Amino acid sequence: MLLSSIYILVVGFTNCLFLKISWSTSDFSLEGDYLLGGVFPLHEIEHETTWFSAETTECFRHISSKSGYHMLQVMRFPVEEINNSLVSLGYDIFDYLIALAGPYGSTRTMTIAPLITMDLTPNCFFVNYGTSTSALSNKLQYPSFVRTLPSNKDLIEMIIHLIRWFGWNWVAFIGSQDDYSSDGLKLFNEYINNTGICLAYQECLSPNANYSLKLKKIDMLNSNVIVVFSWPQYASKFIKAQCMGYESTASKRARNWEMSTIIGIAERLLSLPGFNEFLYKARGTADVGLNDFEGAIKSKTCNQVFCDYCSLLTAEEIINEDPTYSFAIYAAIYTIAHALHKVLQCDMNECHKNTMVKPYMLLGEIKNLDFLLSGRHIKYDDHFDPTISYAIVLWRTDVNPPQFEMVGSYEKHPEITFTMNNSLLLWHNNGSVPFSNCSFECEAGYSRKHEGFHSCCFSCEKCPPNTYVNFSRDPYTCFPCEENEWSDEGSTTCKTRSVVYPQFTEIPPIIVMFSAACLIILLIAVFWLFAYNYNTPVVKSAGGTMCVLLLTIFILSSISVFFFFGIPTSVFCLLRNGIFDFFFTVCISCLTVRSFQIVCVFKMAAQFPKAHSLWVKHNGQWLFIAFSSFIHLIFFVVWMTGDPVKAIADSWTFKDQIMLICEMGNSITFTIVLFINWFLGFLCLLFSYMGRDLPKNYNEAKSITFSLILYYLTWIAFFTASLTTKSKYIIIFNAVAQITSINGILFSYFIPKSYVIIFQPQKNTPAYFQTSIQNYTQTISRS
Repeated sequence: MLLSSIYILVVGFTNCLFLKISWSTSDFSLEGDYLLGGVFPLHEIEHETTWFSAETTECFRHISSKSGYHMLQVMRFPVEEINNSLVSLGYDIFDYLIALAGPYGSTRTMTIAPLITMDLTPNCFFVNYGTSTSALSNKLQYPSFVRTLPSNKDLIEMIIHLIRWFGWNWVAFIGSQDDYSSDGLKLFNEYINNTGICLAYQECLSPNANYSLKLKKIDMLNSNVIVVFSWPQYASKFIKAQCMGYESTASKRARNWEMSTIIGIAERLLSLPGFNEFLYKARGTADVGLNDFEGAIKSKTCNQVFCDYCSLLTAEEIINEDPTYSFAIYAAIYTIAHALHKVLQCDMNECHKNTMVKPYMLLGEIKNLDFLLSGRHIKYDDHFDPTISYAIVLWRTDVNPPQFEMVGSYEKHPEITFTMNNSLLLWHNNGSVPFSNCSFECEAGYSRKHEGFHSCCFSCEKCPPNTYVNFSRDPYTCFPCEENEWSDEGSTTCKTRSVVYPQFTEIPPIIVMFSAACLIILLIAVFWLFAYNYNTPVVKSAGGTMCVLLLTIFILSSISVFFFFGIPTSVFCLLRNGIFDFFFTVCISCLTVRSFQIVCVFKMAAQFPKAHSLWVKHNGQWLFIAFSSFIHLIFFVVWMTGDPVKAIADSWTFKDQIMLICEMGNSITFTIVLFINWFLGFLCLLFSYMGRDLPKNYNEAKSITFSLILYYLTWIAFFTASLTTKSKYIIIFNAVAQITSINGILFSYFIPKSYVIIFQPQKNTPAYFQTSIQNYTQTISRS
C-alpha cells in the first residue's frame, strides 16, 4: 500500500479494524456519552514509501502538519459547543465507536472507506469532510458513506457551466495521477457530451513531468483555456512553469502566466463564530514557535513528537492556517449531532439516552436532515451528498500581494442559481473574453461542416436558396423551407411566400369580365336576330340551323371566361380550358363544313353529281360535324381521365411567390386534342380560299380567313408568352385569347350579316340572291 501521509485515528470504532493510537494529551481524547472518531493528515510524507509491516514511523523522515492540527481543532470546537446541550459527545480511540469523521483527500478516503462501509447494514459509518470523488456516491459499494464536501460531479458541472458561460468550446484538461484527477477527467469527458465542448488536450501529470513541454503542446493546439483539476502541489508546479514563459515554435510568441486570467472554483468560505475564542481559551497566548521544537524530533516517534509539537503552537498559528475544510469538518460534527438528536428523540428538556443507538439509525436520519448552520443550508440527497454553494474567484495579479477576489457564485438549493460579475473580470486580451474555440463561429446563414475528429472543429458553407440554418436546432444542417416559404442564399429564417392568382377585385380581371359580359349580351342579341329572321335568305345562306348552333356554342364558351378568376379548383380548371376547347372544336367543324359545302354547291356539284347527291341526301354536313366532334370528345375524355387539367401551386417559378394555376398536362392526348383543332382550322382556311370567287352573298372566304388568322395569331402569342413568361397575367391573357377567338368569328362572320338584316333589308330577299347567282353563272360561262 502506498501512503503519502500518516493518519491519526482520534477514536476506535466497533467491528472496524484500525490502528489504535493512544495520546496523553487532551487534544486527542475527550469523554462523552457518545464517541466520535477523526482522521486528519498530521504529518506529510515527502516521498512515497511502501508499507510492508505495521511499524512506527521515524519522525525525522516527515514534516509535521500545522494544517492537519488546525483541522483537528476544528473538530474539537463543535464538540465543545454541542456538549453544552443535553447530550455530550466525546472523541477518542476505543473499541466502541458511533461514527468517523475524515479523512482528508480522495485517495486516502478510498483506502479506508471499503473497510468501514463494506456491509450493506454497516456497524459504523463515515462522515467525510475532505474527499469529492464521485465513486463514493455509489451506495451499492459505499452504503454508509456520508460527506459534507460536494462531489466532483457537482464541481465538473460547475466548470462546464462556466466554460459555456464564456462561449468556449476548445479546452485542455490537466490533472495529476491520483483518484481525484482521474475521477474529474472521467466525469468531464462524460458530461461534455452534447454540450458543444471539445477536449483539445488531456493528461494526468506525474510530479516529475515536463510541464513546459505540455504547455507547448497545448499552445500548438490553439487552446486558450486550461482546466487544472489536481492537488495544489501539482497545480502550483503547473503555474510556475507557465510563469517562467516559453517561446512557441509554432507561433513564435511568448506566453506568460501574468498575461493570463486565473479563475478558480471553491466552496464558499464561512467563518466559524467563536472558533478563535475557543482556541485562545484552549491554548492561552503563549508565543512559542517551531524553532523551539527542532531539538526534540530525533529521539521520539512521530506520534509522540506531534503531541509535543502541538503544545508549542500558538492560537494565532493555528488560526492562520488554511480554513478551506473548516466548515466541512464543522458540518460533519453537527450532522452527526443532529442525527443523534433525532434518534434519541430529544426535545427542549431531555433525550431518551436509554435508546440503543446503531449507526444505521443515524444514516436514516441524516438523509432527512434539513437545517441551517452558520447561514449555510445543510441537506443531503439520496447519495448522502450535500447541497453545494460554490464561489467563483479571480486571481488578482494587479494588487500587491496578489490575492483571490470573489466574482461569482453557483448555488443548487433550492434551485440552480448562477451569478457572475463580469465587470470584475480582468481579461488581458484588450479587456475582452479570450477566444478559445477550435473554429471561428460561422456567419449567419452558414452551416457547419465537420472537419477532423472533434465536433467543435468545422468549416462553414453557405446555405443555398430556399434553405436556412437554425443554430439552436442543428448548426450542421441547412433545413429546406416549407412549400409556402422561401429564402435567399445564406438565410437563417424562411419568409412566407405571397399567394398569387387573378382576383375578382383586380382591375385587369374586372375589364376582362366586363368584356365577356358585353360579348355574351351581343351574342344573345345576334342569336335572337338570327332566330327571328331564320327563314330569310341571309340567315339561310349563312348556314341556318348551323348559325344557331354556333351562336349557342359561343355563348357557352364566353361563360367559361369567368372561371379564370379567383382561387382555381379542378372544376374551375376544367370549365375555363377543357370546355372551351371542346366547344371551339365544334365551332371550327361548323365553319369548315360550311366552307366546304359552299364550294361543293358551286364547283363540285356539276363535276361530281353523285357525290353531291349523297352529301345532300345523308346530310353530310351534320355527319362531318358529329364525326369530328365525336373524335375530339373521345380524346378529350382520355385526356381528362389520364392526365386531367388540375389546379396546382407553382412554387418553383418565383422564389417569393406561389402561383395558383391550372396545369394542362403534357400527355399525347392533349397534343392530339390541340392538333384536331388546328387541323380543322387549316381545312377551313383551305376551303375558304377555294371559294374566294363565289357570289358575293355566298363568298365568306375573307371573313372566315380573317377570323381564323386572328385565332391562330392570338393563340400563338399566348403559347409563346406562357413559355417565356411566368406571371398571373398569363392567366388573364388566356381569358383574353378566348374572347378574341370568339370576337374574331362574331365580327367577321355574324355582324356583317346582322348589319344586312337590320340596315339593308333589300339585300335580304330571294330576288337579290337569285340575281347574284345568275351574275356568277354568267361570269363563269364567259370564262
